[in-house]
Amino acid sequence: MTESQIVELVEAATKVDGVAPLSEHAMLALKAGRIGVVVRENDTVVGYAHLDPATDDEPASGELVVHPEHRRRGFGRRLVRELKKKADGPLRVWAHGDLAAAARLGESEGMARSRVLFQMRKSADDPMIDVVLPPGVTIRPFQPGRDEEAWLEVNARAFATHPEQGQWTIDDVRAREAEDWFDPEGFFLAERDGRLIGFHWTKTHPDGLGEVYVIGVDPSAQGLGLGRTLTLTGLHHLRDRGVPAILLYVDEDNRSAMHLYDTLGFARYSVDVMYAT
Repeated sequence: MTESQIVELVEAATKVDGVAPLSEHAMLALKAGRIGVVVRENDTVVGYAHLDPATDDEPASGELVVHPEHRRRGFGRRLVRELKKKADGPLRVWAHGDLAAAARLGESEGMARSRVLFQMRKSADDPMIDVVLPPGVTIRPFQPGRDEEAWLEVNARAFATHPEQGQWTIDDVRAREAEDWFDPEGFFLAERDGRLIGFHWTKTHPDGLGEVYVIGVDPSAQGLGLGRTLTLTGLHHLRDRGVPAILLYVDEDNRSAMHLYDTLGFARYSVDVMYAT
């Protein structure tokens, strides 16, 4: 019952704010029964927060949402303080959409902007550059039950300094394989001499939008232009599937990726901001 009320809360906030308040990661945790901080008024769920505890490498991080009909009553502040208590140390909190209310809450709680994530989009009808493979490189679809471990190894190396993506486990992969949107035909693996060196995992959303979900290149394969090749491979696939537009997420400080996406016709669409203590 609690889970369904939280989902309804998320849906209500998404409708009013125009942006989902919780990430896919937080929603998958909820779906798996890992319920975070719940704030109720009588029997109604009016606020919810997800927390990822600190690891040896990263501080704790969280996300939160308050029902639109119950805002400006201190529930957001209550959720932030509960996250701080549970974190028991440094805390980072995502504000999806960079909404003014989130900025005010973060400032009032002594938190500063520490990371900016852009969502970029382009029309699938725009002309696309042809795919040209680097010498000796082949690309094939992902095979469930065979490729998970090899993919995790390359993903960890490609995102060794990334605060979330590089720490994925086999459970994270299998949770996504179980989702309705998962399509191995849209999950591309690049190989050279029989070894996995890069990938592009695409996603098609329920509303029909396509996504450059995750792109990674093994450090040993840097300099081949493989990131561009894999990006184009996925873009052609999504266009051929009939999506109207394609989105992706990229960190503001990832200048090389920003430049690549600019050259491929992507434009900034929205912003997510992380606040930190």
